[in-house]
Amino acid sequence: MSLAERLDTLRAAGAKRIPEERRAVMRGATEDLRRSGILDGVAKVGDRFPAFALNNADGEPVRSSDLLARGAVVLTVFRGAW
Repeated sequence: MSLAERLDTLRAAGAKRIPEERRAVMRGATEDLRRSGILDGVAKVGDRFPAFALNNADGEPVRSSDLLARGAVVLTVFRGAW
């Protein structure tokens, strides 16, 4: 499955799981961020990040080098409850 297909699957699952009023808040917050100009300073497709290790939701370390050994990496940050 391609990355685009996986992201579409995640979006569809979120649409079923997250109530519309919360999704509306999330969309509004995303639009506010876009209008703020924050995207001017974010990494672009193809940019390289330094190696990192972060804990997953279970508190276990996940290393970028281990992930990259399996293919491309997409890093996202969960902001918590809306």
